[in-house]
Amino acid sequence: YVPLIIETVLFAVVGTYISAILAFIFGLLMAEEINSLAPVRLIVRMLVSFIRNIPVLVWASLLVYIFGIGNMVGLLALIIATFGFLARSYAEEMNHIAGSKLEALKATGASKTQLVIHGLLPEFYPSWINWTLFSFEINIRASAILGMVGAGGIGIMIQTNIRLFKYQEASALIIV
Repeated sequence: YVPLIIETVLFAVVGTYISAILAFIFGLLMAEEINSLAPVRLIVRMLVSFIRNIPVLVWASLLVYIFGIGNMVGLLALIIATFGFLARSYAEEMNHIAGSKLEALKATGASKTQLVIHGLLPEFYPSWINWTLFSFEINIRASAILGMVGAGGIGIMIQTNIRLFKYQEASALIIV
């Protein structure tokens, strides 16, 4: 079972990593202080809201239906669901940061890149770590559950043991 446990943890690590990168970019697009184009902010916010409101199991079931059973389907479902959660969280944190420091940088003629690097990132970094680690914790649990719908990982063995009435082995896997 060790390879399946490692696979499940790797799903969570890779899913969190990729979605955190994408979510940061979309968070910048949704942040009012960074992106001054209201139509772009609105469209991106609607897209992220749509993605965020669909649970990871629904994404997994939909992707299994489209692409078939496999590990990449589970990883993709995890990335999509985590992306929606993190993009919204990051954007909210970025909007809270917008304050006197960013206004001071704007007053001195700083570019958007300088605003992000010198004004936003130092303040955003603790929140980024907080939300990303919280998301990683959720993804560990979700990646185990995704296997139950045929998306790989330890969930396949849990589901198999339950169907074969091997409840002791299934319980041991759940505890692990």
